[in-house]
Amino acid sequence: MAEVNVDASLIKSGGFSNVDAKLVEFQNGCICCTLREDLLVEVERIARAGRFDHLVIESTGIGEPMQVAETFEFELEDGTSLSDLARLDSMVTVVDAQNFLREWKAADNLADRGVGLGEDDARTVTDLLLAQVEFADLLVISKVDLVTAAELAELEAILAALNRNAEIVHAERGRLPLDLLLDTDRYDPDEARRAPGWMATLRGEEVSDSDTYGISSFVYRARRPFHPASLWALLNAPGTWDQVLRSKGFFWLATRMAHVGLWSQAGGSANCEVAGAWFAASAPEHWPADPEVRAEIDRLWQTPFGDRRQELVFIGRHLDPAVLTRKLDACLLNEQEMIGGPERWSSFQDPFPRGLPNSPSRPTASPKAPTTVEFGERKGLG
Repeated sequence: MAEVNVDASLIKSGGFSNVDAKLVEFQNGCICCTLREDLLVEVERIARAGRFDHLVIESTGIGEPMQVAETFEFELEDGTSLSDLARLDSMVTVVDAQNFLREWKAADNLADRGVGLGEDDARTVTDLLLAQVEFADLLVISKVDLVTAAELAELEAILAALNRNAEIVHAERGRLPLDLLLDTDRYDPDEARRAPGWMATLRGEEVSDSDTYGISSFVYRARRPFHPASLWALLNAPGTWDQVLRSKGFFWLATRMAHVGLWSQAGGSANCEVAGAWFAASAPEHWPADPEVRAEIDRLWQTPFGDRRQELVFIGRHLDPAVLTRKLDACLLNEQEMIGGPERWSSFQDPFPRGLPNSPSRPTASPKAPTTVEFGERKGLG
């Protein structure tokens, strides 16, 4: 990302002994965004040369691995893709044992650290750590000699809760057996997308080591809407999220009957976005014809509000589900507020920003990706 490529200079100055090898530099950009096309071209060239057994790609620290992986599915001009020339073998993330949890809680903006991709990069350090941990199939914990055995064990339990599928190994001063890194055949794109711990919790899988290290998870579900003012106050209440490492899910505001809210929090960073429209907000003839989708709609449907619901996953240390459930229940409309239905609810105080579309967007029972329209700005939590 910087003007001076320190690694390249070190390699050229003598750390790279094979005179036949060639170093390729991508300057002032990162392989997950502006230079993805360059990466594609270079990997194609190296693969077609047929001179190497393995290619190890080390992206910049602010790169997101999912986007790197997707590069291998891009079609080249001749209709082929990198996956026809090279097999994506493993996605490895190195975790700093000494600093990970401190950075996780800090929620500093990348831009404030001077390492953002530009003025529009609103990501926090926590967002980045989460993307790199959740998509990996191998998590290498480094600097293990700088933490206690108890601290290391707790960190392992937290990482296992964030990513259920990844293998976790230790490295002291960077030493690892090569057979852990090369020709492992670990990478599976479908498994990588199912790996995040919050998704596993929704599927009913238990968090391992919860009794030993206090790591646990639970799913909050409800079939009444949240009062916007009450939920806004809870989201901003100091101390509410101290024990929560990760939370994500769908929520329903009484004043936004059409729109699915997507809540995503990691450490001290959180944001709420619009993730589509409830199926109940559109006519059945506009629903997908796919039988599996229709079956999912039937499973979720409850009269009188259809598929509208609260479904939030929480993963944390020493969580008290009963306490958090009571706080969330208190944000739901009470019996008196329920009287009058959506027509009355539309007049309720709503402190969430109003930048929402005027009509429902594409309905979705389980939203996959948020739109660019936000309920509220990304922010640090109290």
